[in-house]
Amino acid sequence: MIPAISARGLARHFGPVVAVDGIDLEIERATIYGFLGPNGSGKSTTLRMLCGLLRPTRGSATVLGHAVPREAEAVRRKLGYMTQRFSLWDDLSVAENLDFVSRVQGLDRATRRERIADRIRRYELGAFTGRRAGDLSGGERQRLALAAATLHTPELLLLDEPTSAVDPQSRRDFWESLFALVALGTTILVSTHYMDEAERCHRLAILDRGRIAAEGEPKVLARDIDATVIEIECDDLARARALLAQDPAVLSIAQLGSRLHALLAREAIEPARRLRELLAAQGLAAGVEQVGANLEDVFVAATRLRDAAAEHAA
Repeated sequence: MIPAISARGLARHFGPVVAVDGIDLEIERATIYGFLGPNGSGKSTTLRMLCGLLRPTRGSATVLGHAVPREAEAVRRKLGYMTQRFSLWDDLSVAENLDFVSRVQGLDRATRRERIADRIRRYELGAFTGRRAGDLSGGERQRLALAAATLHTPELLLLDEPTSAVDPQSRRDFWESLFALVALGTTILVSTHYMDEAERCHRLAILDRGRIAAEGEPKVLARDIDATVIEIECDDLARARALLAQDPAVLSIAQLGSRLHALLAREAIEPARRLRELLAAQGLAAGVEQVGANLEDVFVAATRLRDAAAEHAA
């Protein structure tokens, strides 16, 4: 089957600033593909190139069988695009927003009526169809924005940090809605900086300064992390952290509640024993064990640790 999105060497420069620096993508249909990265990593710029809003400086992309940006208009008719600002008209009611968007999308009267009724039911908007969009809560606005973005039943849905302004329960409900769309055949490309959301994606690209630092299924990325993860529990975490930071094999340390997560070079010999003995030599009794990586560990290993290794080599 032809992939939903295929890109080769895609890049975008803004004067001297390189926002996206030659990325390759292959995204299967009826899946959720995630871009994980901080602000400035190139997530939004890549989305805008893929939907034809930005012309690449170099490289090429095919979206739903159409070359972009040359056939951008054909692509736009097949995709929905939802930004983190939810692009709604605050002075219009829920029903008026949906009616306006359906008219812009060129739906005939009968189809408009059917689709609007379906989206109001599907996204639980019935209790406030007459309420102005500007008076809705973050979660309600999010549901309205998703309803509007899917009125024309797009084959591809692009979501640019869509849950940045909503509460955890609304985020959870939103993701259940996304999986329901995938079950109907929709392909979804979502950008996020939330680790828990990234773990929900079928595949994931970790973006760092316009490049793909790591790519694959979240569980495979965690399994194949280029580091060893050690967890430490003791009564004096601050002192333990200071001691561990002096060990050249320790590449990164983060505190998770009452524990420390340390990333060590993969080639370190008996890493748990090494750290246990280091702490014991300074009078610190600690529980030390090797554990599986989480997605935050993967992100750190793929970005900061790679930078540190490059600086060390230089």
